[in-house]
Amino acid sequence: MKQVVEILANRAELIERSLSIVLSQIAAAIAERGQCTIALAGGSTPEPLYRAIAARDLDWDKIHVFWGDERYVDPEHPDSNQKMARLAWLDRVNIPASNIHPMPTGAADPAADASTHQTELQQFFQISDGEFPAFDIILLGIGDDAHTASLFPHTAALQVEDALITVGNKDGQPRITFTVPLINRARCVIFIIAGASKKPALAQIFAPAADAMTYPARLIKPEGELWWLLDAAAGEELKQQTA
Repeated sequence: MKQVVEILANRAELIERSLSIVLSQIAAAIAERGQCTIALAGGSTPEPLYRAIAARDLDWDKIHVFWGDERYVDPEHPDSNQKMARLAWLDRVNIPASNIHPMPTGAADPAADASTHQTELQQFFQISDGEFPAFDIILLGIGDDAHTASLFPHTAALQVEDALITVGNKDGQPRITFTVPLINRARCVIFIIAGASKKPALAQIFAPAADAMTYPARLIKPEGELWWLLDAAAGEELKQQTA
């Protein structure tokens, strides 16, 4: 695993640097494999990144978009990660509808929808049960509690090792989420983190020893590259480092 930590002066520079890395990874994936698979993060921090990507002239027919997690709400709900990404990016570009792979949330059964999406991924990547595909790019954030995707502290989702997709739990509210082993198969994972409220979580994530069940982002150790991009407010207590 190649890990890089960069601390940017402010949110604008954070988004600019994130854009540079994402565009580079997209270009490399298309050059090497003929397409790029990218899984998006929710929340407010990556929204300006998505708007910036939408302003670029890319090979949209070669880019396949997924989500690392989704709230269990209708796609038109204000809390939907899919809706945010569509408004900021996907509805603004000429990407084929078949290249957009949202997590289903309409079965009134989160476990059933998680299973459906797992089957969709297996078919797309042409893999069998027990195999894990390698996404080219997975974008992630963290919460103040050090959760990432919908992998929350002390929840059953953290210990799922035999599935691509599982049901997360946020205060009794179900989510659909990538599992830890799926994230860790990625060629490139990029954490994009802003705000002083993230400092306590980051201190534990980067601590020499801490409980990963309490601080789930510690579980993310991809086979490929791991980028931590932080604004100064979030990262001021972390030294810039490369490992």
